[in-house]
Amino acid sequence: MEAQIDRFLKTLGLEKDFSHNTILAYHNDLGQFAAQLRGEQGIVDWSAVGQDHLVNHLLHLRERKYASSTVARKTAAMKSFFHYLVESGQLANDPSAALSSPKVDKYVPRAITPGEVERLLAQPLKSTGAEALRDKAMLETLYSTGVRVSELVALDIACVELPNERVRCTGKGGRERLIPLKPGAIRALKEYLQRGRAQIARKSEDPALFLNHRGQRLTRQGFWLILKGYAKGAGVTDITPHTLRHSFAAHELRKGAELRSVQQILGHVSISTTQVYQHLADGRTRAVTRPTVTALDKAEAEA
Repeated sequence: MEAQIDRFLKTLGLEKDFSHNTILAYHNDLGQFAAQLRGEQGIVDWSAVGQDHLVNHLLHLRERKYASSTVARKTAAMKSFFHYLVESGQLANDPSAALSSPKVDKYVPRAITPGEVERLLAQPLKSTGAEALRDKAMLETLYSTGVRVSELVALDIACVELPNERVRCTGKGGRERLIPLKPGAIRALKEYLQRGRAQIARKSEDPALFLNHRGQRLTRQGFWLILKGYAKGAGVTDITPHTLRHSFAAHELRKGAELRSVQQILGHVSISTTQVYQHLADGRTRAVTRPTVTALDKAEAEA
């Protein structure tokens, strides 16, 4: 059963262009389902799975108080997987065909105000040293470009084109985009590259732009810890690693940027994903609306 899951996940990555995070989530979802089938039903082959098994699994998730967005994602994983098994000739019938996808509340990202952004960006200036220069460059770059945190920490030195005032970013599906840098980010990156990075790198030859105290590429988790510390100092609450990305999009739209332009900068495949920021740009900075979308829409917007 696991071998078929693995082949399905490879198909998602190679042919369907799913993100790494979505593939990882599907791996966990389908693995959980397979484990329940084996443990409770004694099923060791997907051909023995019927619609009742799927419904029972979803009821089990509800009973365990899983969030509706999580149940929606797990349902999507099962439907995609069984569709793949039928399309590839491994199953004759799709037991998930009549399974409806649960709806969840529409995800509207949260942005902070320009004033809060200003306080947050000023926090590293309260310290001195190479790490403070690094942190200032990270925060300025994130707010200047709206890149995902995963994209930020994946940047190499070679990705920064200061003479052209832009950064080269590789996003989901290996798609590359060139994003202009604002003056604040250019200044912060210049200072970090000229005065800070070499001190952190020591003898490290890691090509990464942003390094941790061991001279290795900073991780998403490492950035999150840094951000939380600065957010606390700035008095900014309810913040996530993607808050500056969301704030960038909302503030650019509020200043009159074209929706299509913001879509391209953010790297969204669908413009509908970018449109969710229009609610924030219209002045409802912390508003949440209630239409329904799938959990995958939420995942793309958050990521």
